[in-house]
Order: sequence, then structure tokens, then C-alpha cells
Amino acid sequence: MRHVLNFWRSQVGKKVVMAITGLIGVGFVIGHMIGNLQMFQGPEKINAYAHFLHGTLGGALWGARLVLLAAVILHVTAAVQLTRQKQAARPSGRGYVKWEPQISTFASRSIRWGGALLLVWLVYHILHFTVRPEFTSPGYSDADVYNNVVKGFSRPLVVAFYVAAMGSLALHLFHGAWSSLRTLGLSRPRPRPTARSVATLVAAVVSLGFAAVPLAVAFGIIDPQPAAQAGESAGSTASAAPERPAPGDGAGQ
Repeated sequence: MRHVLNFWRSQVGKKVVMAITGLIGVGFVIGHMIGNLQMFQGPEKINAYAHFLHGTLGGALWGARLVLLAAVILHVTAAVQLTRQKQAARPSGRGYVKWEPQISTFASRSIRWGGALLLVWLVYHILHFTVRPEFTSPGYSDADVYNNVVKGFSRPLVVAFYVAAMGSLALHLFHGAWSSLRTLGLSRPRPRPTARSVATLVAAVVSLGFAAVPLAVAFGIIDPQPAAQAGESAGSTASAAPERPAPGDGAGQ
């Protein structure tokens, strides 16, 4: 245990923890995005998917949630502590020359503020689609995840906030995925440090994939469906799903 604590207290240890937990986050958002995109296949597909998550996976879903929660806590804690150590090591006084970026990217320079925005969005997202206080009004159905998501993105300000958060996610993934691989020694130094094709592809695909659902709802591409049609396929699986399905795990960002 002492060796683990010493490792955690070192800057190298914190960076390794940030890298591992960051890659866990990358894997989660890719899988979550793929699930969300089933909204474009209609209510039958997304409702069946949501009931599969809560009815078939059961305890495994909660295990994944706990791993993700631990990863987020460790990631944020390491990031805050590394920032404080960096600020404490910075010289002060008139002799200090202000640092000017050389080959750093906007994504790396804004990653702390972007990370703070993502943390705020994550809390809101959980309240919006998992705790879901908005869905206590008439018309909410446990078996109708599709229409719940459409209703959740029916307000322009909510859509705008989600899209802005996905912009921050793109920057976070662009720098974070690349730096995580570098920290773990899985990526070699290159002549052009800012050329990160894989990180660019991952950031673009994931952020656009997440933003696609709220934007499609806002522009009427994804529209409400009659409750009977939307819940048709879910009805056959609802009896096998003892736990109430959370729309945030089946769809909607």
C-alpha cells in the first residue's frame, strides 16, 4: 500500500493514472455514442437496446457505472493536483518571464476549462436523463425511451448546451487521447508534434456522433412517435427488465 501511495503522490504516478482513466473514458464515450445513434433507426431499435442494457446486463451495467465513476474521480483529482503542483513550482516576481506557447495546441491550453465544462455537463446529463426530474410529467413512459429522449431535447437551450459541451469533448479527446498514449509509451515522438491524425479522427467522430441526436431532434429529423408504436417492441421485453430503464444509458448523449 505504501508503494501505491508513493506512486500516486509523484507527478509521474498522477500522469499515469490520468492516462489510464482517460482511456477508460474514451472507450466509454465511443460505446455510448454507438448506442445513442440507434435513435436514427427508430423507436423499436432504441427501446429494445435500452431494455437490453437494464434487463439483460443487470448487475454488469452497475459494475461498469462504478468503474466509470471511480475513473472520473481519479481523473479529476489527479488533474487538479497536477495543476496546483505546476502553479506552485512557477517562479514569481518581476524576474518571471511570461510563458509563451511554442508547439502547444489550443486543445492543450484550454483542456482545464474544457474539462470543467464537461464535468458540469456530466452532472446535468445525469440529472437530465438518469435522475430525470423532467420526466415526471404526464406522457412519460418507462418503456418509451425514444419519446423520452425527443422530449428531453425539445428545448433549444438544452440542445445548445449539449452541442457546446460536445465541442469541449472534441478538444478534450483530441489532446487527451494523444497525451494518454504518449504517457503510457504507446505512441512514439514524431517530427510534427501537432500532427495527430488518429486523435483528430476520434475527436471528430465521437463529438459529432453525440451532437447528432439533439441536433436531429431540434431540426425535426428525429420526431415524436405515437406511444403505441414507440412502445410496441419494448412491451415484449419490459417484463424481463425488473429495473426501470434510464434513458441516459440507452440514448440521448
